Amino acid sequence: MFAGDACVVTKAGKKTDGLDRFFSSLYGKPVPGLSFCALSLMSLKERRSYPIRIEQMRRTEAEKAAARSKAHTRSTRSKNTAKKGKPGRPTGSKNREKTPVVLSPELQRIHTMMQQQLTVMNGVIPLCHVVLDGHFGTNSALHMVRGFGLHLISKVRHDAALYFPYEGPYVGRGPRRKYGCKLDYSHIPVKYLKRTIVEDNIQTNIYQATMWNKAFSNPLNVVILVKIHLQTQAHVHVVLFSSDRDLNDDKLIDYYSLRFQIECNFRDAKQYWGLEDFMHVQPTAVNNAAHLALCMVNVAHLLLKPFRRNHPQFGILDLQAHCRGHKYVCETLKLLPQKPEPIVMAQMFDHIARLGSVHNAEPALSMS
Repeated sequence: MFAGDACVVTKAGKKTDGLDRFFSSLYGKPVPGLSFCALSLMSLKERRSYPIRIEQMRRTEAEKAAARSKAHTRSTRSKNTAKKGKPGRPTGSKNREKTPVVLSPELQRIHTMMQQQLTVMNGVIPLCHVVLDGHFGTNSALHMVRGFGLHLISKVRHDAALYFPYEGPYVGRGPRRKYGCKLDYSHIPVKYLKRTIVEDNIQTNIYQATMWNKAFSNPLNVVILVKIHLQTQAHVHVVLFSSDRDLNDDKLIDYYSLRFQIECNFRDAKQYWGLEDFMHVQPTAVNNAAHLALCMVNVAHLLLKPFRRNHPQFGILDLQAHCRGHKYVCETLKLLPQKPEPIVMAQMFDHIARLGSVHNAEPALSMS
């Protein structure tokens, strides 16, 4: 399974290649910095993400102008609506064809990344699904993913207009009706309820149905999670969907929640491997720094595996302390006129390598 997400790295300078203002979910607003898009392979068995490709996102001047124009149009429309108070569809507007789809510049870059990666893999690893966040829960992104023969798993807005398939009789003229009753999120029919979970005064109702959205050209496999606080009766819901209509609710929720592991990759890359701290400004150097940071995330995970067999809490700081202590012992042994016995060397490595570690496990060999 593929997963994709964007990462924003803040920058204070003015010379770094690709510097622009990008929306950061951590700050909740656009910030000056760099944006990188990463593709990861998700391991369902290990429950983690392995970054395999990262590209820097650069907006062209045309994209910036289009974004400013769109924001201005939205602002003007909201003011006019507030003045006139005329809701609904503008007079004279026509239905737009949902296919063929024209990909935005952002989706074109992601399309190129996926195409290159699938060409490299060449069917070595079987893939069925691509998991993207709610920003890509659109008809364009769905058609982009389906073009590779894969299924999209994503999220739509909590107030998305969903319609049940029409099951009534044919009226006898014109095309057959597709859209039935509109979904009311506060009164979802019980027949679509899959299961209910109660934990810590929170009741979670999970619904699944095949539904239409007028922005999409095909029906969607929709899963709705409704959480209700049993004491206050406050409720909130999340709407997930997939183009794979055979995917059950358990797997759809599990696959989408697994997407968050790529955020852990970004956290480790920033905290330990310099993704947030590099000072390069040239395109090649910036690209190398980002690739090295994500590569070290995978390398560190492989190095941690043997330690976590006996000490599950062993982390990256412990690994860094172990490697640093191992280096100190090696350099110290070079200064000795004669190397000590192997058992003594093993004791030294075991003891010194644990200095400075956070989770200090019991030594394998005693120094006494």
